[in-house]
Amino acid sequence: MKSKLLIVSTFLFLLLSAISYSQDKNIDYYIQHAPFKMPTVVVPSFADKKFSIKDFGAVNDAQTLNTTAFAKAIDACTKAGGGKVIVPAGTWLTGPIELKSNVDLHLEHGAIIQFTKDHAQYPIIKAGNKSNTFTPASPIYGYDLENIAITGEGIIDGAGDSWRPVKKEKTTASQWNEITKTGVVSKDGKVWWPNFEAINGEEYLKSLKQKSAKPTTEDYIPAREYLRPYMLYLVNCNNVLIEGITLRNSPKFVFYPNHCNNLTMNSVSVYNDWWAQNGDGIDISACKNVVIFKCNVNAGDDGICMKSSGNKGNGAELENILIAKCTVFRAHGGFVIGSNTDGGMNNIYVSDCNFIGTDIGIRVKSNAGRGGLVKNIYVDNITMKNIVHEAISFNTYYEDVPAGKDIKDVKTTVADKVPEFTSFYISNINCDGAKQAISIVGLPQQPVHHIYFENILIKSIKGFDSVDAADIDLKKVNIISDKPIYNTHGCKNINVHD
Repeated sequence: MKSKLLIVSTFLFLLLSAISYSQDKNIDYYIQHAPFKMPTVVVPSFADKKFSIKDFGAVNDAQTLNTTAFAKAIDACTKAGGGKVIVPAGTWLTGPIELKSNVDLHLEHGAIIQFTKDHAQYPIIKAGNKSNTFTPASPIYGYDLENIAITGEGIIDGAGDSWRPVKKEKTTASQWNEITKTGVVSKDGKVWWPNFEAINGEEYLKSLKQKSAKPTTEDYIPAREYLRPYMLYLVNCNNVLIEGITLRNSPKFVFYPNHCNNLTMNSVSVYNDWWAQNGDGIDISACKNVVIFKCNVNAGDDGICMKSSGNKGNGAELENILIAKCTVFRAHGGFVIGSNTDGGMNNIYVSDCNFIGTDIGIRVKSNAGRGGLVKNIYVDNITMKNIVHEAISFNTYYEDVPAGKDIKDVKTTVADKVPEFTSFYISNINCDGAKQAISIVGLPQQPVHHIYFENILIKSIKGFDSVDAADIDLKKVNIISDKPIYNTHGCKNINVHD
């Protein structure tokens, strides 16, 4: 009896020690233990000055539009050399908020920033100071800024349900009946749109392109409903902190930083309904020196996604990324790369994350025409459960293969911007339930190559499939499946060993 108690006590001690050790893994730990030289990410600091939006006329009755009050508080803060713009408890209705340098927008516990459903409040602006693309102003946005933050324990609601189309296939009968009491349903009955401007927006933009070589902001107003803004959109910003807050109900992507350096996202909750069209959770685009730590995501599209476009010839546009202790629930993918990879990616470290009920667990996707070199990707200590499709997927035909067709039927002739996936190190993966364990699909002219799997345990219906892949190493990979485990076509050097 004593020996049994000793064994149990020892087990509990080891379990509690492991839990404690895991809890002790902070951002510095992961930076120090990254498999490449991960730079210390600069976190912004702010002057000890506070500017409450109430002092600038804001009213928390959920009816008064507080756009001017937010703008005045932010202007006063940045002109004073920076500090915190305080959003007290209450519901604060507003139009778009433009961030400025040296400002920490701080939401106190109980604070809700509720963006208006009156889309006339979202002016058409350029998508960045140097951009020639026009877009509705995002609920929160900032261009070419230094030293900015959004922190606190409050909630930011982007009123996305007033913008997004909804596919009938993603709803129950009762949900569909409720949604279609307003708005417009497409002729085929498959998609609900909020209004006629949204459903006709694509055709309007086609006609506008034919009519005008240099359209103005006014020309884009009829397409505003169709275009839909990103919820939190930052372009060319340095030293950024997003911490503690909840971001929910986005018109399109929830958080979309583009060409930003030194970005920290810590303990943030991101939520979109799973039917939210193009409702990505976190999309990091062409950024460098990024930490995403202890974030929870539920999304209508990809969960935590890496994108990179516009290679300027100075190496990878997306580089030095750390993602740790995050959990992704409903999403098209847990950790995702692509589909835009033509800017190149290098040095990404994903560790100690959970993917629960995602369509795909680890998802790497691109296609000829928007691909580039993606290398030195390290994914370690991942727990997955109830994955709808593949636990791990590499796909270089993303959106190229029509329904009912096979990859062999598609002849890719594009020679420009061909995706190259290489030097992936995927280890210590445990997946309890997936339709397929691993799928690798390369291009005949550019196979997926040098992918290393180690210590993998996956319970799935189908096993390992690969097409046009080379130098794939599988060490201690255990796939529990009722069907044949390995199926390959056009591959070479597929090595399976203990």
